[in-house]
Amino acid sequence: MPKMDLEAVRTALRSHHPTALLELPEGQWLDAKSAPYEMRDPHAVEELAKDVAAFANGGGGIIVVGIRTRLEHGQEILDKTVPIERSSVDLDQWRKLIRQHITPAPRRVSVEWSDDGQGACVVCIDVPAQDPGCLFVVAAPTGKNGAPRTDTVAVPVREADGTHWLPRTELQRLLSRGVAASGMPTAQALAELLREAVARAPQPEPAPAGPQIGQGLPSRQQEIRKAYEQLSSSGLGRPAGEAYARGPAALQEFEGGEGQPGWVLCVVGGRAPVAVAQPVWQAIRAAGRDSAGGHPLAVVGYPVPGTDRADQHGPWVVPPDARSVDLDGGSWGAGQLVRSGRDVWRWEPAERLGFLMSRYARNWTAQQPAPQLRLRALVTWPWADTAGLQIAPGKRQDLERTLPHSALAGAVTLLSRRRGAELPAAHWNTGPGRNTPTALSYTSTITAPDGRRAVSAAVMTSVEDTVVTCADVLIEDTSAWAALLPPGAGTQLGLDELQALLLAAWESAAETLPDAVTDPARMQWFAPPTTELRLSAEGPHDRPSPGLATLIDLEALGPGEDGVRPEMAVTITRSPTMHRQERQALLRRALVHMARHFGHVWATEELLAGQGGPLS
Repeated sequence: MPKMDLEAVRTALRSHHPTALLELPEGQWLDAKSAPYEMRDPHAVEELAKDVAAFANGGGGIIVVGIRTRLEHGQEILDKTVPIERSSVDLDQWRKLIRQHITPAPRRVSVEWSDDGQGACVVCIDVPAQDPGCLFVVAAPTGKNGAPRTDTVAVPVREADGTHWLPRTELQRLLSRGVAASGMPTAQALAELLREAVARAPQPEPAPAGPQIGQGLPSRQQEIRKAYEQLSSSGLGRPAGEAYARGPAALQEFEGGEGQPGWVLCVVGGRAPVAVAQPVWQAIRAAGRDSAGGHPLAVVGYPVPGTDRADQHGPWVVPPDARSVDLDGGSWGAGQLVRSGRDVWRWEPAERLGFLMSRYARNWTAQQPAPQLRLRALVTWPWADTAGLQIAPGKRQDLERTLPHSALAGAVTLLSRRRGAELPAAHWNTGPGRNTPTALSYTSTITAPDGRRAVSAAVMTSVEDTVVTCADVLIEDTSAWAALLPPGAGTQLGLDELQALLLAAWESAAETLPDAVTDPARMQWFAPPTTELRLSAEGPHDRPSPGLATLIDLEALGPGEDGVRPEMAVTITRSPTMHRQERQALLRRALVHMARHFGHVWATEELLAGQGGPLS
């Protein structure tokens, strides 16, 4: 059996080695509990006060909560640690109850965790030696059904390894000795004691008005208080309600200054705390309100310090006049809430490149015969409210007038002009998809003299539960196209042509087609919008595809893993609306990301920049 004195036990616990106490016997200065005091039970609170007061009356000692004992030769031996979940114990509450229920409150009592990080996690209550001339008392036990009494006292004492109440005979003897020492008759002495007690009795503290900082989340109250202290200079007033949890965040609302909006204190473990002005906080909540992902914050995420902040780890403030706030941690991924010049807040996703294909990716691809090459830009617009959206006749007419002069028509025309042929994409007809109040489809096709389709441009839109816009450039038949070109003109596309055609298709899908449905700037999201850029070598379904490399000159990207790869694609998560130069730069980033994923590991943006630019 190990030998340790009180100071050695204190040292072991402060050094977070609670297992060093195992095999020690309980005794005059050591007590062990296998489970925490249940503070919702008044009797458990009485037990805590009794145990601490007993050590205060007995010269000091330690109570270890989280170690089970075994009985051996009439002694309780500390046998095994029983780990305690930190969320189940509010140390501040234990300290407060000790002060409230013991008279006088013992001095320098500490209540702390001792955790070795390997599964042994206990609470230690350290009661140092007190003034030897002071007697510590608690309210007399209430019994099973009694209410707490404030006009009775009991004196707990520590004897060997047990805690007992001082017997009534001892209480009577001590009181009689005090009366005799006063030199007064018993009645007079008791009356004088009563007057002194009333005069010295502390006045009850007024109950705090309203909720307190961290109230409502006992396990995170200390964390919230610390965050409040760090941010109090920003104008946080009194709590306007109790603290509450939303996912990983501890939240509490606070009043603002006179005539100023209130604040929300947001504390997420591992991040700097932030105080968000109520108008901005409501905009964050509103951004995710229509999603199917649970509460709004689970969708759009929680405020995070932007990359432009010099101090990424210190507390920060999002004021009422903020123009943007970065968000992360929600199911939508990283994004930013942005305020427009019209004071309308809108969530926008942070740029992400990936390869997840939407269920709309292969829409409008069933035409026969299939094209040999399809270059596609497809935009998914997951707007929060599509009820009542239709393609109005006037908007359809505007689109029909726009298409012959669009960037898409111009790119297809210049594709042949560069090869010495004037083949304008000037005539647009309905199809190949439906044309209804909730769908549109138009195609411009350049045909060979024998009627074979050579090159086409097509646009499609669907207005259902989700709005989808799509623009295709189709090399229908290279031999039919070659028949329209001067002798010797090749039909293989260069990387500069690939970029220009995809850019024109993307601009049509992101800028031209949505205007036939609604004004995208006034719509809110219920999921992140995406753009899919796809290159696919299709050809007749009864014959193997020749592969992309025969139709597009990919040599400048370096060798790939598969020379007959029929398809490559990339998905861009970002708002589809942007300036042309920004779109062109993003197109290059996306194509490099795609090329590397499909084996062209030497691809770079600089390489594409040297190859790219508008067709001329």
